[in-house]
Amino acid sequence: MKKNPRIVLAALACAALAACGSVSLSSPSARAELKPTTGNTTAGVVEFKQTSAGNVSVVAKVSGLKPNQEHGFHVHEKGDCSSGDGMSTGGHFNPGGHPHGPQDAAHHAGDMPALKADASGNADARFTLKDVGIGEGANDLVGRAVIVHIQPDDYKTQPTGNAGARIACGVIVKG
Repeated sequence: MKKNPRIVLAALACAALAACGSVSLSSPSARAELKPTTGNTTAGVVEFKQTSAGNVSVVAKVSGLKPNQEHGFHVHEKGDCSSGDGMSTGGHFNPGGHPHGPQDAAHHAGDMPALKADASGNADARFTLKDVGIGEGANDLVGRAVIVHIQPDDYKTQPTGNAGARIACGVIVKG
């Protein structure tokens, strides 16, 4: 029996879409290219995709970190990496006025899980953020900045997490 190529292609397309889980091919997306702040070597890319559940899926690939160490990782309020120290980004993105904290408690919209560097100083992180979006509303990530800090975040010290200097910065842009 000869198979209709259109039916085969349609079946393959349906299978491919199903494998994508909750992220649609037409979901809004954004990205930040991380560049080192003055005197540092940390760089990478952070990709954001809106899911059908209303959350944001995040994939970060970062190099130049201190080997085998956690690094604070946040979205900051201003998409401005013009200062050599990253301070032009302002504080953590916090439209809801919440305290700084981990993902399983009240936290800033910009609080993200720590980056964990391997023995070579590279981190490959994947996680989901709630209460933020891409492209519209007060909790929109586009036009903000991603910051990598030199120290781990203690998730207690207000409002910063005591994560120290900003070693990489990237502005979040749509697409």
